[in-house]
Amino acid sequence: MTAATRPSTLAVIPARLASTRLPRKVVRDIAGKPMLQWIVEAALAAPQLDRVVIATDSDEVMALAAGHGWDAMLTSPDLGSGSDRVHAVSHRIPSEIVVNIQGDEPMLLPAHIDALLAPFERPGIDAQVTTLWTPCTPEEIADPNAVKVVLAEDGRALYFSRSTIPFDRDRSGHIVYRKHLGLYAYRRAALERFASLPPHPLEIAERLEQLRLLAYNIPIYVEQTAHTTIGVDTEADLERVAAILSGR
Repeated sequence: MTAATRPSTLAVIPARLASTRLPRKVVRDIAGKPMLQWIVEAALAAPQLDRVVIATDSDEVMALAAGHGWDAMLTSPDLGSGSDRVHAVSHRIPSEIVVNIQGDEPMLLPAHIDALLAPFERPGIDAQVTTLWTPCTPEEIADPNAVKVVLAEDGRALYFSRSTIPFDRDRSGHIVYRKHLGLYAYRRAALERFASLPPHPLEIAERLEQLRLLAYNIPIYVEQTAHTTIGVDTEADLERVAAILSGR
């Protein structure tokens, strides 16, 4: 698909400064750069993205963006989640597909964006929402911070959980455990519907927004990527990612 025929695609990076578990994480230094810079530079290097916008409630983040020449918009501090910030920005910028790039994924690569958008071009399916998976490491299988996903044969998500799913009752050792990576792409109508729906009890219990989509029968297609990421939520995550990115 050429640039002239593919859908217009907007990427939004929610960047909240007052994060709960690791305050100010989007401006914390990782291998000589603010974490947000790693994410923005990778997104800007992805040729399928027509525009990359930071969505923040912080004047400090707006100033950081201005200093680097990044596109940024100030959003209400009353918005409850990154997805709400993505939705708010999408109302200001027309596009057919909206990509939610989490502001705590400094290991992002343009290859992640390629994989994320691939289902929209695949014949025979009507992808409305997409996300990514990569094989779990042995340590991640039982780690509640590594979200697992199980899939149908066509790549649709059946369920996401912090628990170890599927459960290998007979200990066959043949189960593939898939780690979910928290990037999403939405067709505009699917994002509008997601934003209009109330949180579902499953979403609240697992603290996983994507379960709202499944609970209300909005399919999610999950594409494999060879490139894992580490979402930064703790000081330990920050140190692990810094060690990896220092080698790039």
